[in-house]
Amino acid sequence: MALDSKIPNGPISDKWTNYKDHINLVNPANKRNLDIIIVGTGLAGGSAAATLAELGYNVKAFCFQDSPRRAHSIAAQGGINAAKNYKGDGDSVYRLFYDTVKGGDYRAREANVHRLAEVSANIIDQCVAQGVPLAREYGGLLDNRSFGGTLVSRTFYAQGQTGQQLLLGAYSAMNRQIGRGKVKMYNRHEMLDIVIVDGKARGIIARNLITGEIERHSAHAVVVGSGGYGNVFFLSTNAMGSNATAAWKIHKKGAFFANPCYTQIHPTCIPVSGDHQSKLTLMSESLRNDGRIWVPAKLEDAKAIREGKKKATDLSEAERDYFLERRYPAFGNLVPRDVASRAAKERCDAGFGVNKTGEAVYLDFAAAIQRYGTEDAYVKGLDDKDTALVTKLGAAIVKSKYGNLFQMYYKIVDEDPYTTPMMIYPAVHYTMGGTWVDYNLMTTIPGCFSIGESNFSDHGANRLGASALMQGLADGYFVLPYTIGDYLAPDIKMGEISTELPEFLEAEKAVKDQIDRFINNKGTHSVDYFHKKLGKIMWDKVGMARNAKGLAEAIEEIAALREEFYKDVKVPGSANEFNQELEKATRVADFLELGELFAKDALHRNESCGGHFREEYQTEEGEALRDDENFAYVAAWEYKGKPSDAVLHKEPLVYENIKLVQRSYK
Repeated sequence: MALDSKIPNGPISDKWTNYKDHINLVNPANKRNLDIIIVGTGLAGGSAAATLAELGYNVKAFCFQDSPRRAHSIAAQGGINAAKNYKGDGDSVYRLFYDTVKGGDYRAREANVHRLAEVSANIIDQCVAQGVPLAREYGGLLDNRSFGGTLVSRTFYAQGQTGQQLLLGAYSAMNRQIGRGKVKMYNRHEMLDIVIVDGKARGIIARNLITGEIERHSAHAVVVGSGGYGNVFFLSTNAMGSNATAAWKIHKKGAFFANPCYTQIHPTCIPVSGDHQSKLTLMSESLRNDGRIWVPAKLEDAKAIREGKKKATDLSEAERDYFLERRYPAFGNLVPRDVASRAAKERCDAGFGVNKTGEAVYLDFAAAIQRYGTEDAYVKGLDDKDTALVTKLGAAIVKSKYGNLFQMYYKIVDEDPYTTPMMIYPAVHYTMGGTWVDYNLMTTIPGCFSIGESNFSDHGANRLGASALMQGLADGYFVLPYTIGDYLAPDIKMGEISTELPEFLEAEKAVKDQIDRFINNKGTHSVDYFHKKLGKIMWDKVGMARNAKGLAEAIEEIAALREEFYKDVKVPGSANEFNQELEKATRVADFLELGELFAKDALHRNESCGGHFREEYQTEEGEALRDDENFAYVAAWEYKGKPSDAVLHKEPLVYENIKLVQRSYK
């Protein structure tokens, strides 16, 4: 099957406008006769549900949480990018486009990224109109801050709760449509398969997580907005319920899975403290605006800190190594996430880690507190030489910017980040890979669309900070409502699709058979036992640094673990009740397949790019070394029964507006 990305012709700045001018439209009266299923109600799914219902479509929305407000989008902290140029610092649509492609290490599709940059400004207008309380400057204008991989300030934010506030905006818009009867909300329902009739997506099989009932739901199109697959590592910053089941089920029915090895390791997370943990906690990238990252300059000082003989505050400036500022003077602490993460790992591997495990670096706000305090004292006509006063004023300003993040850190670590540096270490955070989609956001299954983090389309091999919220809302509010109408236009006279068709019955039976297999399995180990073992394989051999030997071992070990899982997993309880162990079993079963494909994709890509770092392919300075001649393509995998048999399809990445060069943030 040849991949057709359906990118419109013409100059890149005109593609989206020309596309909208020439697509098929659906009459408002006919929209009332068309049903759309949306799986997932985070920023992408929630905004899509609200917008499509507002347009007149009948929407059925599904989430496994007890409310759409619990979608993991709520955990996003730092902000959302938009090319508004409110700071007058030279930002533009083109610069956002360029920064995103460069940040993704030149492994993203140009046309999709430019469209994202174009609609970014509309997102801010939409959210302000909804009443989202974005931060404002003294004069009342919307404020911006900087994020990694850019030289401008384009990130809009709501203190450290941006995702929560944006999600509440989308949820309120969706709730209005629920009240009108245009969105039918299915809380506590999990999609377990997609139904394909005559080659087109026409519905899903879902399980009511409260009663255990298996349900059939039909529609003229299915939209998957179920997020990423970071929990394949077990420990990640994702919510524990976050899973890849919806995306993996459509993959097994014909949707190609693209670039699964492109996974983002976030540099600023609270370090692992022990085997008892079930998830990790993110510390927003926005903290790198004011926090300086460092380790002791001497090994003996690092050792003394690990042994509790010294504290971070005992070290003078001369005894500290601000390694990001040293290695990347142009961008300093605001280099992209993949670069910052590898730099932190390199220092810790060299013995400079500062916690008991040796896997942590410092994020220090002392300089920012003094800087802000001195300025505030001067403005207020106070003594800017009074150290105690300056510290008090500066801490208050830092609190106004990051207070909830500092409070969260204090509650978890029991250390005051206002007086002692935070300890941070990289952790799995986001997945740039996902289901392959064309320019219309449609997968290789006609009628099945994928939006937000669940698709691969916009971030290449590394996502820039504050771009996840931008993509989710761009897809849901401003892209999908156009592209799905073009697809649905021929279906206006089809009428309601019956759930009694044999394809629905067959899919329902397959779901019930898998559930019965788990319930009747007489194993000895819990689901978490296998999930943790998978996570250790993934982190050790498919994590921040990879090599051919480790990847080949991972593929074999995951396949063996999957076989053991089906033989020896124990799922207590019954199928016809609220059974969280059963929920986890179906999700981990999918992770055990996805993990193998992940490793296979990483093994085949003999280069380093973005979040995919192969130790065999690096520059003399330890930076990622791309191979544009052989790997400037999207790797889209077709399911053929098991991950080891997956077939590779290549979508060449053609760059007409940006020159392919080695990334440099020095």
